[in-house]
Amino acid sequence: MGTEQGKPLRTAGVDAGSSAVKVAIVQTHADGGAEVLARVVQRIRRLHVHDVVRLALEEACAAAGVAADAFDYVASTGDGDAVPFRTGHFFSMTAHARGALHLVPEARAVLDVGALHARAIRMDERGKVLAHRMTSQCASGSGQFLENIARYLGVALEDVGPLSRTARKPETVSSICAVLAETDVVNMVSRGLATADILKGIHDSIAGRLVRLIRATGAAGAVVVTGGLAGDEGLLEAIRQQLRPCGDGRTDLRVETHGEAMFAGALGAALLAAYRYQQLERLGRLPAAVS
Repeated sequence: MGTEQGKPLRTAGVDAGSSAVKVAIVQTHADGGAEVLARVVQRIRRLHVHDVVRLALEEACAAAGVAADAFDYVASTGDGDAVPFRTGHFFSMTAHARGALHLVPEARAVLDVGALHARAIRMDERGKVLAHRMTSQCASGSGQFLENIARYLGVALEDVGPLSRTARKPETVSSICAVLAETDVVNMVSRGLATADILKGIHDSIAGRLVRLIRATGAAGAVVVTGGLAGDEGLLEAIRQQLRPCGDGRTDLRVETHGEAMFAGALGAALLAAYRYQQLERLGRLPAAVS
């Protein structure tokens, strides 16, 4: 396509995570405005990740009404090897920072909570990453851990957040180790404790880890929660509760959310793809695949 005669750029961002693939199709106009044409998520289950990526892209193309070969640039983030047809790749934290900024322009930090890891990112007004911190190998602060607990408790994942918010006496759960936390939950169930109180304890445990991460980056201002747990209202509430006020009675951090926050990585990759294309075009170095 190119940008001849003011034609818009059409790019795709593919965020290949450990449990799901997200795809965003973006059209960037000559004036810099960006229009999101489609966004799709496909869970990775029994199919090979390459097949899931292609299915997700095909679904996104159908939703946007565009052909699969009608892109100026296809950018991957996350597991780049899962997207063999990519034009280029962007680091996940860079993509999440750019995507979060697009969704919440005043954002200056990101809490990306994925299936296996969580990370905190501090950025500037351009989306440039200034600092970041990541959880250790333990999965007790991850989406997969919460999904395992929900399955054990017999609660649908979409009901975890609302149920947690009804808790009256939340129980303390280990925030050090996923195995210890799961043992805590088994003991709580055997004691007959309310499911809502157990879930609230889990949310408080995860939130405590996330708040420590974001504090360690030196972030201030608006923090956008992205990734698979971005829509968990119980977790968002727990994070807000654990952000302690400053001496003047205000907190230096505030948690924001957005209905498309789980697509931040894919959106960021697609937006960065347009920027990279424009840079390469100015230098006369467009790859053959997109020239």
